[in-house]
Amino acid sequence: MAKIIKDEKKIEELLTRGVEEVIDKENLKKKLLSGKQLRIKLGIDPTSPNIHLGRSIPLLKLKDFQDLGHKVVFIAGDFTGIIGDTSDKDSERPMLTEKIIKQNLKNYKKQVGKIIDLKKCEFHQNSKWLKKLGYKEVGEHANIFSINQFISRENIAKRLKEGKRVSLREVLYPLMQGYDSVAIKADVELGGTDQKFNLLAGRDMQKEVGQNPQDIVMTKIIEGLDGRKMSSSWGNTINFLDEPNEMYGKIMSMSDDLIIPYFKLLTRVPMEMVAEHEKSLSLGFNPKDIKQKLAFEITKMYHDQKKAEKAEEFWQNTFSKKEIPEDLKEINAAKGSSLKIVFSLAKLLPSISEFNRRINGGAIKNMETGEVLSSDIVLEKDITLKYGKKDFVRIVVR
Repeated sequence: MAKIIKDEKKIEELLTRGVEEVIDKENLKKKLLSGKQLRIKLGIDPTSPNIHLGRSIPLLKLKDFQDLGHKVVFIAGDFTGIIGDTSDKDSERPMLTEKIIKQNLKNYKKQVGKIIDLKKCEFHQNSKWLKKLGYKEVGEHANIFSINQFISRENIAKRLKEGKRVSLREVLYPLMQGYDSVAIKADVELGGTDQKFNLLAGRDMQKEVGQNPQDIVMTKIIEGLDGRKMSSSWGNTINFLDEPNEMYGKIMSMSDDLIIPYFKLLTRVPMEMVAEHEKSLSLGFNPKDIKQKLAFEITKMYHDQKKAEKAEEFWQNTFSKKEIPEDLKEINAAKGSSLKIVFSLAKLLPSISEFNRRINGGAIKNMETGEVLSSDIVLEKDITLKYGKKDFVRIVVR
């Protein structure tokens, strides 16, 4: 068993940095100081092939527990992902197919391994135990809760008031997440503040089967590139697997207001240094300089020092030296659109023939990655292109 670290300063930071609420804080603090190894649970549904930086907040917290010697348990929700969690949604989530979930899972372990040590982690897929449950077990689990508890949740109450459909399937999701805690005998579960109902369901279900109820650490929610909550469904994400130039460039494009929250929540730069950056901003220092430090730090976390240095150099050569104009033309496009069609509809070039001529001649370049496009592409995310000596466009994918 790993050596348990009982450093009070580290434990205090563990329970406060990026944390919105702890249930039960005093009980958990006592456990952490006792020297007992705890089982720390985090589950993420693979509803997208990419894990984004918003998910890194609880993952970094999982690593904090791991660094103190505790056993971390990561659950890839291959079963819950099919059902769909409605915790942060204002409408019903569609059910996904097993095929899509399986495809999305391909690189999950690799992405999680960018933050936590997989050799010291239990990695599970919750279909292992949830698929085995029948109506009898589901009925027993459902009996623990009332419909009133479910419909009193803010987003569900809002949907019902607006006359929107709430499916019975959605009622079952908290039971499944709660049963995950029973299955792996969790001492602590991590999750965002939007997960509170599901996290508490785990406590109730553990009590019902005679287990000690898990403590809960709820982490803060971070905003994405457009100011809304970072979410794959909105396409406003910075992903673990983004190329270094793209990752660095995305961070440099975000609002200055997010610099300090990103430092606090998405990095493990010492809080004393974060406080210095915050002081510098309050004294009127150029936000761009501090944002560059943030972009470098995050790019280094998910790639390495050398690639972060190259991304920084690329950004400085491309953006800081004004290769891209400040009054950059911006157009909207639907996700899945052909670049050729978007160019045609926006009349960026006189004809499709001219588009073909330029792309075949290597005259269209992705300014975020430095890649020269050699053929038509399907748009899946925002992109900044140079398509002539002085022709630039930012395409925002919706």
